[in-house]
Formats: sequence, C-alpha cells, structure tokens
Amino acid sequence: MITIDATKKSLGRVASEAAKVILGKHKATFVRNAVIGEEVKIVNASKISISGAKKEDKKYVRYSGYPGGQKFENYAMLTARRGHAEAIRRAVLGMLPKNKLQAKRIKLLFIEK
Repeated sequence: MITIDATKKSLGRVASEAAKVILGKHKATFVRNAVIGEEVKIVNASKISISGAKKEDKKYVRYSGYPGGQKFENYAMLTARRGHAEAIRRAVLGMLPKNKLQAKRIKLLFIEK
C-alpha cells in the first residue's frame, strides 16, 4: 500500500499521483488489460489546497435519471455534503480509463480525513 499525504498539495496533483499508482504505470510490468496497480491510501484529505476561486467555480454534475433531473453543485457544496474525500475520489475516477476495469481499480483507493 502506497500512502500519499495531501497536506498543502493541489487536488489535481494528488489525484494524478494516485491514478498513476492505481493503474500500475509505476511498474515495469504495466499492461493496459489487467489490474496490476497497488492500493493507494490518501491521508489528510481535508488539508488539500484549492487555489483561486475554485471552491465556488468548480462544478460537479449529478443526474437522477429522470427528465430535468440534472443537478449542479460546486466544490464547497460537495465537500459540505459528502466531505473532501468525495472530491478526491471523483478527481481520481476521472483520470482512470472508462472501461470494465474502472470499478475494480477505484476500489484500490482509500481516503482518510
């Protein structure tokens, strides 16, 4: 298990480092069609650095499945509702390939406050 300390690091830097390890790109035996990555533990998620006005400008989209069910929320609303771990999880999920292995790979991510 690889541990990443998120204290005073930007959201994208932490997410890209975690995605690289989850994919297994840091290993010489990397292959695209298998889950060979390691487990990643991100600590101090609440101390992550958000630059500029991203707390109000960064948008997250949800969709209920019903007509007119698309909902938008910003970073501040998301972290108030679900916590800082959800913002990191969504950032890492967006950096993983959109294929059948995505669900198995995201299970390798563990986030602590």
